[in-house]
Amino acid sequence: MSTHVVVFDLETVPDLAAVARVHDLDPGDADAARDKLGPAFPKLIFHSIVAIGALIAVREDGAYRVQALGAPHVGERSEGRLIEDFAGKLDRLRPQLVSFNGHGFDLPVLRYRAMINGIAAAGLTCRPYFRRYDEAALDLCDHLGNYDARGKIGLDALCRALDLPGKQIGVDGASVAGFVAAGRLAEVAAYCVSDVCATFRLFLAYELMRGALDPDGHARSSASLERFIAASTAECRDRTTNPVSGSKSVPIGCPA
Repeated sequence: MSTHVVVFDLETVPDLAAVARVHDLDPGDADAARDKLGPAFPKLIFHSIVAIGALIAVREDGAYRVQALGAPHVGERSEGRLIEDFAGKLDRLRPQLVSFNGHGFDLPVLRYRAMINGIAAAGLTCRPYFRRYDEAALDLCDHLGNYDARGKIGLDALCRALDLPGKQIGVDGASVAGFVAAGRLAEVAAYCVSDVCATFRLFLAYELMRGALDPDGHARSSASLERFIAASTAECRDRTTNPVSGSKSVPIGCPA
């Protein structure tokens, strides 16, 4: 029997319109909303989703085979459509979700934003994804730290400690709003995909540690990811040198 996993990550920017509504500010005065937010990390309700990165893999013959990898963004479709499409995929596959800090950030943001956009997203509740201790949604940050803040570490540091590729150099979560404002959404999507890949590599290391993958299965799973990335990179190069008129699909990491 095949088992799907979906490794996912969100990129967000402040929702200044929601801040204005909550604090009864002029909806046209973005500076006033920014001032109201201040320098602290915004409450989760005030994060507008600009990209949803996801990797879909299926477990077959003792290893994971990567089937899809990408990060659609608001340059391609609305925030509401991003959530609808992601939730629809969950509803069809009923996968295990894998994230890094998903219970602390990504999952509650998805739920809040579905409500703000007034959309149906039943796939978010097709399995007990919001139960913190249920592995239907495995939050590696929470789980590996034993649900104790003292045991937690950042994704980049953890990957590098394990001698795995870390986060993309030159971009971080604090950079996303500036990149979006500059129209550099393809770079935000590529950064989101790099985080998803880092999380999947970490997941494979965890599966090996707990005996859910044997060394051969771990090696084959890792090779599947690298082959998928290499094939997508080759497709990017081909599109750059031989663009196809009217094409709407952009492989991961490709420039817009």
